[in-house]
Amino acid sequence: MEDSAHSKRSVTVADVAKAAKVSKATAARVLGGYGVVSAKITDQVMAAAVALEYRPNELARSMSTGRSGIIGVVVGDIENAFFSLAVRGISDAARLAGFNVIIANSGEQLDAEKSAVDLLIGKRVDGLIVTPARCDNIDHLRDIRRAGVPLVLFDRAIPELDVDAVTGDDRDAAVTATRYLIGQGHRRLAYVSAMDAEGGGLTDVGRISNSAVRERVEGFVSVLTEAGLPNPLHYVRLGATDQQQTDGVIKRLVSEGSPPTALLASDSLVGLRIFKSLQSLGLSIPSDVSMICFLDADWTSVTVPPITIIDQRVYEMGKLASERLVARIERTPLAVERLRVSTRLVVRGSVATIGR
Repeated sequence: MEDSAHSKRSVTVADVAKAAKVSKATAARVLGGYGVVSAKITDQVMAAAVALEYRPNELARSMSTGRSGIIGVVVGDIENAFFSLAVRGISDAARLAGFNVIIANSGEQLDAEKSAVDLLIGKRVDGLIVTPARCDNIDHLRDIRRAGVPLVLFDRAIPELDVDAVTGDDRDAAVTATRYLIGQGHRRLAYVSAMDAEGGGLTDVGRISNSAVRERVEGFVSVLTEAGLPNPLHYVRLGATDQQQTDGVIKRLVSEGSPPTALLASDSLVGLRIFKSLQSLGLSIPSDVSMICFLDADWTSVTVPPITIIDQRVYEMGKLASERLVARIERTPLAVERLRVSTRLVVRGSVATIGR
């Protein structure tokens, strides 16, 4: 019974030191990766650690080294392929730099985001990557800075916060997609987003709290204005938060006296909902309505027809955000920047050319 109880007890630094015939302080330096120890002694300690199946106590190590070896990540919606792919890029880069990652999902809800940030700081993470649910309510993000924890924003930028942000070239991407639709003869274009809003319509772009969505709508509206089209905000529709809500948004759009001939979906999840909505209404892409979607999600290439998309290079965005945070943790001297990852339009079969 005694042997069984002893085998279940956690192996300590003192146990490793005794087995390696070195002091506890020397064993701690080897196992913690700090200080100067000869190669011979290092080998002795590591051999003892392996033999005893030593597992480091992360909290104790963080107290002795000032580092937890953990990066916290708060994303908007892990169901969205955009964030799933971003997390892969973040995690891969973090692992290469010797960090583990804890992921939290805010569901694009500010209160959930605040709770996640508090939890991760409580776990003594070395740095945070956050996708802000809102860019106009940032006291909790200021608190991260005041706590001395490095912070990098992902997908959305908040200039007044004075921290690094990694985003796509959202405005330019929307401009490119909208100009393509205009070039194919479309004059009634709609932009559909999951951003929640009363009534689903929009009268002021400035009231959009999500910087990525705001910049895309700005790009969309700027092209319609440049083309001399009236009331460019008329077909900007928010509130496509789930399939039922999206069904309602699309039904209202196609029921208008002059319905849009082309739709621009703000992300792949919204795009898939729109695709299903159009199917349920018996409408065909692109003969009844054309469509472009942000993000090269798997479903966009297997539909009939395949969907024209804006390729956002999300994995690279996640990787860059992680690398930037590690540089901040390592106190690498860098100017605060917004790092934009370029996008490209991939033309497939979902946009029809119509008479002008």
